[in-house]
Amino acid sequence: MAELYFWALQVSFATGGRELGAAHLGLQWHPAHPGATAVNWGGYGADGRELAGAASPLPSATGNPNTRDLPWVPGHRYELRVRPADRPGWWRGEVDGTNVRDLPGGGEALRSPLVWAEVFAPCDAPPTEVRWGDFRAVTASGDQLVPDRVAVTYQSHHEGGCATATVEPDGDGVRQITGVARTTPHGTTLPLGRG
Repeated sequence: MAELYFWALQVSFATGGRELGAAHLGLQWHPAHPGATAVNWGGYGADGRELAGAASPLPSATGNPNTRDLPWVPGHRYELRVRPADRPGWWRGEVDGTNVRDLPGGGEALRSPLVWAEVFAPCDAPPTEVRWGDFRAVTASGDQLVPDRVAVTYQSHHEGGCATATVEPDGDGVRQITGVARTTPHGTTLPLGRG
């Protein structure tokens, strides 16, 4: 695959009931990086400006502060985690416990989590698939929150989206699939099974 594929967890930074900006953490199939594998942890503040962030301990073949070299293997399970960093208002992005870097998103909580696939390939490119599962959040007091459903959305055609993408339930998770006929309509709520 010569095009960029990006599979990410997105979160918003919040204080009280106010969102302060958002960031996305995920794996990329990025031909400009070694083995075409990379990770990205970047975002934007409430003013729309890109968050500068701390230097990453990971190298980057492209010199992009958000996109770093990370060897990952298709078909393998990875845990994406966003958690408080060592400084107040800073957030750490991790993949399987590997620190990507810290971002100054502000706030004291995360809100509005969602997962997505961003594909820069033609709509008729060969199918690709990502499975999302084991969704959970941990409150400041340590309680775990586990959703029992997800809402499905797609980017509209006039915004650059393809009609050749769908989302399918898969036990406690969902599969996002590109390059296939859509079987789950926009706005559908899919229950998440257990086990």
